[in-house]
Amino acid sequence: MKHRSLLTADAAIGCLCACRHEAPEETATETPVAVQVEPSRSGPIREVIAATGLVTAAPGAELIVTAPEAARIAELPKAEGDRVRTGDLLVRFEIPSLTAGATSSRAAIEQAQARVENAKAAATRVQGLFERGVAARKEVEDSNRELREANAALEQAQSASGAANALAARTVVRAQFDGVVAKRWHNPGDLVEPGPGDPILRVIDPSRLQVTAAAPVGTLARIAANAPARIMAPGGEPIDAAVIARPVAVDQGSVTAPVRLRPSTVTTLTAGMAVEVEILGPEHTAAVLVPQAAIIRDGEATIVMTVGADSKAHRNEVEVGVTSSDAAEILKGMKAGERVIVRGQNGLPDGAAVTIGS
Repeated sequence: MKHRSLLTADAAIGCLCACRHEAPEETATETPVAVQVEPSRSGPIREVIAATGLVTAAPGAELIVTAPEAARIAELPKAEGDRVRTGDLLVRFEIPSLTAGATSSRAAIEQAQARVENAKAAATRVQGLFERGVAARKEVEDSNRELREANAALEQAQSASGAANALAARTVVRAQFDGVVAKRWHNPGDLVEPGPGDPILRVIDPSRLQVTAAAPVGTLARIAANAPARIMAPGGEPIDAAVIARPVAVDQGSVTAPVRLRPSTVTTLTAGMAVEVEILGPEHTAAVLVPQAAIIRDGEATIVMTVGADSKAHRNEVEVGVTSSDAAEILKGMKAGERVIVRGQNGLPDGAAVTIGS
């Protein structure tokens, strides 16, 4: 009886050991995760600098009409949206002070001219008397001095008249180029103040437009003159453009800086339109490139998952350089030719078994 009990105990222990041995084999079983891959490659890439922009008139293609002095608008023949030609009347002001000044200067010239004529006649007469011995030399000198003073007074009056006439000419403003009245703030009969705080008309040349883009300050060093760019207007096709200029310096603390672009065509653009802009930076040749879909942001780290020869996923912490719409430059952490996971990599642990799908 005692011998059978020992056998039974041995059998039970053997059974228990067998059960404990099978459990780890079940947990070690791993189902491969299906992923899609693309090879990293070597090739050129150019950074795409995105910014928002505003369509504006080019320098010399915009005229803001203001009054030279406090005035009343006598004529304002052009309405908003009207086309204008060079020399067309835009506005005529009534400015009593300028009109009075021009009239007064003309009267001063007439008086100075009369004085010169009288001085000339007197000098000629005294000179004749002196030659006949009738007049003294001092009389000749006095008559010549009067003539010189009369001529000086005439020159001064003419100069003052020129200034007065120049001011009076400002009562009439004409178009300096062919264009369109983009904005009209006043009507005939309105009283207006001088200076930019009280504009009257804004005229632009719609054939000479540009885009001013607010580019991130950190990208300015990578934006060169004549660099290619694209302008995306709402509802329209992209327009090729080129960088005209960027600021040499920016104010401390500025986040963006103005970069001016020249569009290849302006047919679909209007002044004041908001647009999106893409500016191409310098080209990097022979760069290690991966698809944008492969990039994973993990806190401050940037990760790219690859598939090794062991058919397992491997975590690669990388340093990214410039990016384009479909690719990213890898500066450190990878080389060309590796199999990069572009789908199924999110949440995939390092060392996980994978199977490559189509």
